[in-house]
Amino acid sequence: MVFSFLFPSRKARPMVPENQTQFTEFILLLFSEDPDQEGPLFGLFLCMYLVTMVGNLLIMLAVGSDSHLHTPMYILLSNLSFVDTCVVTTIVPKMLVSFMTQNKAIPYADCLTQMFFFIFFAGLDHFLLTALAYDRFVAICHPLHYAAMMSYWFCVLLVILSWSLAFLNSLLLNLMVTHLSFCMNQQIHHFFCDLPEIMKLSCSDTLINYIMMYLLYALLGIFPLMGILYSYIQICSSIIKIPSAQGKYKAFSTCGSHLCVVSLFYGTSCGVYFTSSFSKTSWKSTVVSAIYGVVTPMLNPFIYTLRNKDIKVALRRFMNRKTFSQ
Repeated sequence: MVFSFLFPSRKARPMVPENQTQFTEFILLLFSEDPDQEGPLFGLFLCMYLVTMVGNLLIMLAVGSDSHLHTPMYILLSNLSFVDTCVVTTIVPKMLVSFMTQNKAIPYADCLTQMFFFIFFAGLDHFLLTALAYDRFVAICHPLHYAAMMSYWFCVLLVILSWSLAFLNSLLLNLMVTHLSFCMNQQIHHFFCDLPEIMKLSCSDTLINYIMMYLLYALLGIFPLMGILYSYIQICSSIIKIPSAQGKYKAFSTCGSHLCVVSLFYGTSCGVYFTSSFSKTSWKSTVVSAIYGVVTPMLNPFIYTLRNKDIKVALRRFMNRKTFSQ
């Protein structure tokens, strides 16, 4: 019964020889087939896209322009902001163009490209959040050894390793999709080319693809999550031992923003997994994916700036320099 949810049946789908496949494009059904709803949806997603871009760019400018923020924590944070801008840029502009032109077709090559970059940047989010959790763990649990355990070059190594693992994961999953056959122009019940939705439309046997997908999702999703949970168990244990209430508040405030982002990120990603695997209603999966891929990157800058005095100060300095230079 469980396998019927995880690995959709292929009995009703005829196998088509690869040399007879005349496949050129997918059709993205987006959120609604009602043209009257596309105008408000266009305005909503355009606003969210602009807010996401401005918010994350401000964080990157604040970190880049202030030498006081050239520390491992803020280097990782600026990388996370850059990845968030890339995630929304991968999926939202194509959706906005589809709303405007009423053309919901996306060429096969463009679909694979979009899928590659979305998997790449979404996976990169996992690794960067894990690296940030380790940074907070060292800062709170081993403050005297922070400079040695979380040096600048070790931080750079973590960033390079995160980018490399995310790239290899995305490349492997994309290469496996290129070996699938598609019978004709197919409709995707989604607003972007998501890997599970693409595999549902294949005429080929996708059992190996599903096994590899869930295996990689488990390895690259569960292990980072376990690392984050372990870090916060140790952090909470250290905070409890602090005698003063002010000391406890100060220690918790240094990781509160990251904990909020982790909760939001993993909460929505689990929602995407469960709705796509166990829900037979496609629009539910689409809505949850929108929260995961669009709303979460938009909220991250607010979470970090509203709870982080250093970012606020750096932004004021940056704005003042721009004002005086004019």
